[in-house]
Parts: sequence; C-alpha cells; structure tokens
Amino acid sequence: MNLKRWIALGAAVFLLIASIAINTLMSFLKSDFLSGFETLTDVELAETVLEPGAFNERIALLSIDGVIQDVGSSSPWVPLEYDHQMFLASLDQILEDDTVQGVVLSVNSPGGGVIESAEIHERLLKIKEKGIPIYVSMGSMAASGGYYISAPADKIFAHRETITGSIGVIMQSYNYAELAKKLGVEFETIKSGPHKDMFGGTRPTTEEEKAMIQEMINESYEVFVDIVEQGRGMTEAEVKKVADGRILGGSQALRAGLVDELGSLEDAIQSLREDYGLEDAELFEYESNLGSFASLFTMKLGTLFGPSPEERMLMKLMNSYDAPRLMYLYGQY
Repeated sequence: MNLKRWIALGAAVFLLIASIAINTLMSFLKSDFLSGFETLTDVELAETVLEPGAFNERIALLSIDGVIQDVGSSSPWVPLEYDHQMFLASLDQILEDDTVQGVVLSVNSPGGGVIESAEIHERLLKIKEKGIPIYVSMGSMAASGGYYISAPADKIFAHRETITGSIGVIMQSYNYAELAKKLGVEFETIKSGPHKDMFGGTRPTTEEEKAMIQEMINESYEVFVDIVEQGRGMTEAEVKKVADGRILGGSQALRAGLVDELGSLEDAIQSLREDYGLEDAELFEYESNLGSFASLFTMKLGTLFGPSPEERMLMKLMNSYDAPRLMYLYGQY
C-alpha cells in the first residue's frame, strides 16, 4: 500500500477507537456506578457552618425554595430548584443528631403535592417530639402546602409583604376535547371501566365524576384544617374563617392567628436563640451531595459528552408535574 492508503487506514482505526471509547464512557456515566460511589463516600449530608459557636449546641437552618414535589434527586444533568429527597434526608439527619437543639425553617414556596407536604409535616412533628423547637421564617410566599408545613412550628415569622394562606386543596386538568375536534383529532380509547379516563382531558368530566373528585378534595381539605388547628391551637371555626382558599398578606395572617410575628429570617434566628438560651449555638445548613468529588467529575465530563442543552431541557420537562393530582398549591406552577 502507498502512503495515502496507510494514512487513511490509520485515520479509520483512530476514529473507530475514539467512537468505542466515547460510547464506553457514556455508558459508564449513565450507569449507577458513580451514584454508588457517592453513597460510599457521603454517608451523611455535608454541612456548612454559617455562624460559628458551640459544637454541642447547634441550630440547623433548612430552606424550602420552590414547588414541593418529588421529581427525583438533582443530578449534573438536571439540577432541581427543590430536591425533596435531600430535604427529607436533612430532616432524618436532624433526628439522629443529638447536637441539634433548634431548627429554623425558611419557606419560600407556593406549596405542592399533598403527599410530599405530609411527608415533611410528619418528620417535623417527630423533631418536635424530640424536644427540638422549630421556628419558621416565611419569604415572599408560603402559601397552601408552604403553610401546611409551617403550621407545626413553635413560632412563625412573616414579612408584611409575604403571601401566605391559600388553605385548601386543588386538582386541575386541561379539557382539550373541543380543540382536538376542530383540528380533526379523534381519541381512540379502550378502557376497563367507564371512569378509567376521567379527568384525562380527552372528554368532558361527568357530574358523577366531579362528585367523586370533590369527595377526595373535601377529605384532604379537612386534613389540612386539622393540621392548622393542631399546629396553631385554633378552633375549627377560627381556621375555616380564612380556609376558603384566600391568600393573605403577612399583616392579615398575623391578625388571623396564622403567624406570630412580622420579621425577617434574622429575626427568627435571633428569637430562637433568645427564647431557648442558644445564644452561643453554632448555626449551620446542609449541603447538596452535588458538591462531592464524584458529582463534580461527572459534571465536568457532562459538559464534554453529556446531553445537549435541548436534551437537558426535554429531560427537565419530562420530570415536571403534569398529571392531575391533589395539590396543596397556590397559583399556576
């Protein structure tokens, strides 16, 4: 063979090897190996000290920012605004850590799923049963499920401009049957029972089906009212005066008995210190495992061989909420 053929053959071999290497690397990244590596190296959540102090008396600062729903855990490909599994892990860690003497929960959320809110509420009650006080600081919004998880707190702070309340339950879906008809789209449905496709958007919901859904919503609503009654020490009548789905500003919520004081996050932290003699306590927060070596490694590789921006956006959309379900949620999120 002449020189040109040797060069062409060498180039083909190089491209073949490179292709095999890239495919192997991508398979490696998509496997559970690195997640297993993180499990081995990060047995407990990482912590960041915000205000140094006594290591045997500590205050944990927890934050909920975004819609309270479980769409999996954050990854280098799809970081989440709110990571439900990480937040639950933080609460579990507090239950196991005898040095934590107080919790400040910063809430900036329109609410979210009924189940996710209940999971947080149950763990907060266990923390209180352990004798650990919980103070809540509401941000710009702590509505519906955001209020549901705040209700058990020993003291709730809100800004004057905070949007809170929205005590109630909602379930929504689109009915695009008429639009489909205009576009010439026909739905072919084979189902095991007359209600299998109820609230699916392909046909109007019958009065019987609306009654079924309303019964579910009413039951969840009564649970919500009970949570507020128990958490705030209010009667059912007092709660239901403002539990019709309305939103309240911070001052209105204070007058209604839903919050205790108007103030900032710093005010909530300082109040907890003074009320429970924790002036010298260390203030810390938990960090995401995305800061681990394995995750940083995959993130770097992901910029070279990971999904494209369009693919990442598609993955995020696929993980987002769209199926009708009961929600403690204010607004369209």
